[in-house]
Amino acid sequence: MNISAILTAVAVVGGVGLFLGVFLGVAGILFKVEVDEKEEAVLGALPGNNCGGCGFPGCSGLAAAIAKGEAPVNACPVGGEAVGKVIAQIMGVEAEETVRMTAFVKCAGTCDKTTQNYEYSGVEDCSMIRFVPDGGAKSCSHGCLGYGNCMKACPFGAISIKDGIAVVDKEKCKACGKCVAACPKNLIELIPYDAKCVVTCSSKDRGPVAMKACKSACIGCGLCVKACPSEAITVTDFHAHIDQSKCTGCGACKEKCPKKAIV
Repeated sequence: MNISAILTAVAVVGGVGLFLGVFLGVAGILFKVEVDEKEEAVLGALPGNNCGGCGFPGCSGLAAAIAKGEAPVNACPVGGEAVGKVIAQIMGVEAEETVRMTAFVKCAGTCDKTTQNYEYSGVEDCSMIRFVPDGGAKSCSHGCLGYGNCMKACPFGAISIKDGIAVVDKEKCKACGKCVAACPKNLIELIPYDAKCVVTCSSKDRGPVAMKACKSACIGCGLCVKACPSEAITVTDFHAHIDQSKCTGCGACKEKCPKKAIV
């Protein structure tokens, strides 16, 4: 056994290790990335769903924006008011009032209220169905197709398909907005959780056509507009819409609606 060869090998390996250690240490100092402690604290307070409902690319993107003052402390729709208060304490600001929102499907065209123009057999995908004749087999070309693109997009399991239409579980919904983006017919919108009156229809057809397609269709008669004491309702393209910021929930519109399209 050559002792000198062994000692030389040990010296070479040790020297290389020492060099690499010094090199990495110097590189770590030179290229060190400064960490914003507030940003890290905000990120830790966020729920971590990375749903994008805040409009930023995941929770890390929102945390960075909040730390820079580019987003409000209550911008996370999943965390809601509770998380907003925690982040407000981290940022040293007053907690802003948060209005809980929920997704709402503007269609009540269940199987017993609508008819089928033909028997469809093919890909069960809402984005694809809209390209088939009449925009789908349902007699109402404006209504929910019922193939569940919104249900598949929801990361919280808040949407199910019941009797041919999408239904939102308000208690599970976090208002992330993924279902809104997934619906090719723009039937879903975010409304206040405690909204009292909503229009369960999106038809823009004239009264006779709408009534023929669905038993609970809005016919744009305008009786709800006249009945509303707070001027919260407008009718555009034969379709009623309620401004939730003005609605007091008195129910006068619901009572006057001849088609029970307001609930």
